[in-house]
Amino acid sequence: MRRGERRGPGAALGKAALEEQPPPQPNGGANPADAAGERPPPPGAERDGPGLRRSTESEVYDDGTNTFFWRAHTLTVLFILTCALGYVTLLEETPQDTAYNTKRGIVASILVFLCFGVTQAKDGPFSRPHPAYWRFWLCVSVVYELFLIFILFQTVQDGRQFMKYIDPHLGVPLPERDYGGNCLIYDPGNETDPFHNIWDKLDGFVPAHFFGWYLKTLMIRDWWMCMIISVMFEFLEYSLEHQLPNFSECWWDHWIMDVILCNGLGIYCGMKTLSWLSLKTYKWQGLWNIPTYKGKMKRIVFQFTPYSWVKFEWKPASSLRRWLAVCGIIFVFLLAELNTFYLKFVLWMPPEHYLVLLRLVFFVNVGGVAMREIYDFMDDPKFHKKLGQQAWLVAAITATEFLIVVKYDPYTLTLSLPFYITQCWILGIILVLTWTAWRFFIRDITLRYKEIRRQKQEHKYEKDKCLSNGDGHSSMLEEQNGNKLRERKL
Repeated sequence: MRRGERRGPGAALGKAALEEQPPPQPNGGANPADAAGERPPPPGAERDGPGLRRSTESEVYDDGTNTFFWRAHTLTVLFILTCALGYVTLLEETPQDTAYNTKRGIVASILVFLCFGVTQAKDGPFSRPHPAYWRFWLCVSVVYELFLIFILFQTVQDGRQFMKYIDPHLGVPLPERDYGGNCLIYDPGNETDPFHNIWDKLDGFVPAHFFGWYLKTLMIRDWWMCMIISVMFEFLEYSLEHQLPNFSECWWDHWIMDVILCNGLGIYCGMKTLSWLSLKTYKWQGLWNIPTYKGKMKRIVFQFTPYSWVKFEWKPASSLRRWLAVCGIIFVFLLAELNTFYLKFVLWMPPEHYLVLLRLVFFVNVGGVAMREIYDFMDDPKFHKKLGQQAWLVAAITATEFLIVVKYDPYTLTLSLPFYITQCWILGIILVLTWTAWRFFIRDITLRYKEIRRQKQEHKYEKDKCLSNGDGHSSMLEEQNGNKLRERKL
């Protein structure tokens, strides 16, 4: 059964009850038809003609099975939460350690907020493997943003020492590792291991680069945008290596290991996965409606794949609005990447610390939802009248992280760029602005002028032709009316 038939306005009822419109679910529950990696538009929306699916959206068949897994559990969660708080209040003796009680109170407050958000927050565009999973990360976004704002309002010393409450090993200045130095691929002076420079660079960040760009490709869903962001970040590392020592890398580390091998291979695998997801048949059955055990196991595995798929067509050159939006997305992506390095620099966190890894895991989970909401807001502004909640939070988090960096170490950020670097950036900005002005202003004015000139020449030719035939009055009126209509359209 197609989603458009089941959700379209005035859709005819089928013979089976499964083809009827499912009843609305309580707040916090999930409609099984919407149990998707990609949610459809609500009823009544018109897109691309009478159907509800966009041209880039896959067709979905669903039998509409509603099981316990998809029902709302607001009362169950409330009962368990109340029992846990009652146990702590009535049966557990409160320790006399003020620091311990403060930490436990903060953690308990966060957990209560997460329980509320998971059951009551508004669903986003994704809901596989379960809508509650994405509501959880939405609430984690709120908690993380509040934590960043708290850090922002502290003094530099207090903010760095506050990190000791999270991990006692933090709050200590750490030297940054310099990836530059000897850049010889083959070092003849080292007879034991002449390729030691290559082996030194093969640390845990190599698979992190690969998997990071594989997941970023699944978020952005466009080869050109991924490559532009990848190359642009290497230029940023070249430009800012005088500020952060670990931006100083060998040329082959920048372009061969990063751009070509790690990033390029991750983008390639990501594009292959996108191709498979766009061609995949999205036909879903309830687990208990599948007769074989093999089919049941396959259905369980596919629960962790999208319910449907939407191919992103960014089309940055189609309009000035989309061009500015794509430039903004690239800018926020690059700023979030830089924040990773600058935050651990100003907050004194070693690169291998688990908080750095948790931040990357966080952005992996919220980034895909944010990109889908941004694309919907760009692609269909009449239907999506405001920016999505997760996209709003990601933008706010990125900006707050940058403000923390500015406050905690303004000296590093204000170190002047080398003159040749400044010249390169000025040249690049001028080229981008020049292309923007030509593509969306000068080119359009030129084309409009040529079209009006062509129409005037055609009108003059038709007028002379009609006069030569002797029936010019009525023909001239018709041609004038037609030309006026064309000018109005232009």
